[in-house]
Amino acid sequence: MAEAGRTGEKVRSDCRIQFTPGGSEVRIRVISKVAALYGRQIEDQIHNNLKIMGISGGKVIVEDTGALPYVISARLETAVLRSGVQIKAPVFDPGNKKYSSSPKDRFRRSRLYVPGNQPHLFNNAGLHRPDGIILDLEDSVAPAEKDAARILVRNALLHMEFGDAEKMVRINQLPMGLEDLDTSVPFGAQMVLVPKCESPDQIREVDEKIKAYNPSQSVWLMPIIESAIGCFRALEIATASPRVAAISIGLEDYTADLGVQRTAEGRESLWARQTVINAAKAAGIQAIDSVFSDVSDMDGLRRSVAEARALGFEGKGCIHPNQVRVIHETFAPSGSEIANACNIVLAYEKAEKEGLGVVAVGSKMVDAPVVKRALNCVHQAEILGTLKKGWRNNRENEKNG
Repeated sequence: MAEAGRTGEKVRSDCRIQFTPGGSEVRIRVISKVAALYGRQIEDQIHNNLKIMGISGGKVIVEDTGALPYVISARLETAVLRSGVQIKAPVFDPGNKKYSSSPKDRFRRSRLYVPGNQPHLFNNAGLHRPDGIILDLEDSVAPAEKDAARILVRNALLHMEFGDAEKMVRINQLPMGLEDLDTSVPFGAQMVLVPKCESPDQIREVDEKIKAYNPSQSVWLMPIIESAIGCFRALEIATASPRVAAISIGLEDYTADLGVQRTAEGRESLWARQTVINAAKAAGIQAIDSVFSDVSDMDGLRRSVAEARALGFEGKGCIHPNQVRVIHETFAPSGSEIANACNIVLAYEKAEKEGLGVVAVGSKMVDAPVVKRALNCVHQAEILGTLKKGWRNNRENEKNG
């Protein structure tokens, strides 16, 4: 007998499934408060799933606490595999299904970590509107549950809606992480986070395996730098593959590597953060800051995000949904920044139209990097709705009026 999943008074949106192989028929027992309404439906699903796996005999006990069908399938498949039975096919196969791609330069201001073995946290993750949702297979999953998390994440990618959030998966540290790709890339993952990255060879290894899947969607990479040696190789890592769209710093492991305490002031990690930022800018990709670990301190979070933005970071990790709104607000350009950016963009467009190679705002000459920042600022303000799409016409009317 083998089992998978969780049950208990405090457990919700999950189930525990016990599977005992053997016999010439399938025997199913469903224990659930909603068995009168959904017991037959759960039994039918178990029968269908076992048929797909090529199993014609065995005993199944389901202790349900409100699990969605994709969770039940994941727990059943895990229990069967843990029993030592060889299955004919996984319950869900991607086949030739087409998945949507995510732009390489899309907003990644916030990325919300969701432990890969806790399905109750999947259900409402998209409601908080983070830029990305990370289904985490690494630190938040106990070693004994890695197999269960892989199957659950695979099913969630196939069947859960996460709104406009980019679908991200944080794999385990290599080489274990290569196995995680089997249940994420072919099932719609749009970005893979590579933790504890210390060498460009690790990125190339992940890149080659992704190529072998020939996914229908674009799959981007975000290496996470979490050690001193990773910092020294940050630029090599950032430029190791065209798939690298962003590079991040993980300060909990970085400070542990240094043998120091992580502080609110962050003096011990300033060099590392600036190194990652400069590597990102040199590579033409996004620089993403570490998480802020005190989920109850929103003022501290706001200060941390403001500092990150001032240094050059374009996003920050979230370990609680309540952090998303503060991060978005603090990364948003201010009114004065938007007004200044609009002036630069108008001057740039006018100079371009007149065939001039020099952009002037008032008495000041503006170079290409400043124009690029202004264009990014205007683009962000338009998307956030703080700048109306027809702002150019309004500015012209004000000037002429």
